[in-house]
Amino acid sequence: MLRMLFGDAPAKPEGRMAEAVQAMTDYASLLHKLVEEGKDRNHKARTYEVWTIGLIASLDELEQSCYAASRFCVMVTSSSVEDMGPDERLNYRRYVYFDKNAFIRLFALLDKLGTLLNDMLSLETEQFKRQFSYFTVLHRMRDKKLHPGLAGPLTDIKNQYDEPIVRLRKRRNVEIHSMNSELQDDLMQLHLNFGDEVKLEDINSQMEDLAQCLDMAAGTVHLVFDYALSLLKPAVSK
Repeated sequence: MLRMLFGDAPAKPEGRMAEAVQAMTDYASLLHKLVEEGKDRNHKARTYEVWTIGLIASLDELEQSCYAASRFCVMVTSSSVEDMGPDERLNYRRYVYFDKNAFIRLFALLDKLGTLLNDMLSLETEQFKRQFSYFTVLHRMRDKKLHPGLAGPLTDIKNQYDEPIVRLRKRRNVEIHSMNSELQDDLMQLHLNFGDEVKLEDINSQMEDLAQCLDMAAGTVHLVFDYALSLLKPAVSK
C-alpha cells in the first residue's frame, strides 16, 4: 500500500516475513474449516480466526511503516533541522511520522499476539496482572514452566533482539506518555550544551533498530503460529 508513494511494486514477503504470513494463513484456514464443519461450539475458532486475520494485517502494516520510514530516511542528509531546506525538512517530518508509526505498531502487534497466546494456551495472565503485554505473557510462561517448547524459542529470540527492543520501548513510552520522541534528544542536548546547535538524532541507528525489531516480530509470530498449528491439527483431523 505505502510503496505506491514511491512508485514501487507491492512487496512480496520473504524470509521470516513469508514464514510468519504462511503460518498465520494456514492457522486461519484450519480454524475456518472447524467453523464450517460445525466444530466451533464455544466460538473460539471463529474468534481466533478473526484475531489471526487481524495479526496478518498488523504485521503487513508494520512492515510498510518500516519501509516508508527507511525511504524517507535516506532523503535526509543534513546534520540539524536548521540546516535543512524546505523539501528536506518535509522529508524529515515524513520520516519522523513513519518512524513513530512503526515503533508504536510494533508493540501493538506484540501485545495483540500476547492476548491471543494468553487465551489460546489458557495462561490466565490477567490473574497475575490485569493489563498485560506480550512480554508479561512470556514471563508467565517461563515462570510457571508452561509450554516450554514454545517459551524457550520465544525467549531466545527476545534475548537476541533485547537491546533494540529496549531502545524502541523507551522511545515508545516517551512518545505516548511524555513528549514527542524526536524532541527528547533535542532537550538533552539543550541541557548539556546550551547555546550550541542542536544536532539531528541518529536516524540511521533508529532505522537499524526498526529493521531488527521487524525481524524479531516476524520471527516471534512465526514461532507462535507454528506452535498453534501443531496444537490445532489433531482437532481438525478428528
